[in-house]
Amino acid sequence: MYLHLGNGVLVDEKDVVGIFDLEITSQSYRTRQYLNQAEQRGHVSYVDIEEIPKSFLVCARPGEGQTVIISPLSPQTLQRRSELGVLMDR
Repeated sequence: MYLHLGNGVLVDEKDVVGIFDLEITSQSYRTRQYLNQAEQRGHVSYVDIEEIPKSFLVCARPGEGQTVIISPLSPQTLQRRSELGVLMDR
């Protein structure tokens, strides 16, 4: 099953390591450092660059490493979609 992150972007639910609130977690030095390093390595993608980002997901596929996806949807919305089965078959 796939989780819809907004703007037509889907991610395989089994690849999601975590969903984080960008406003709260970015207050942490370690989180800011992690996000900066991921961006420098080219491992960050944006669901919609014109919308205010509200959450980020860390995704990992075996053998491919981690990817950070920044979404305009709140972490609560993404979690609710996952829990309620608002997933999409690809």
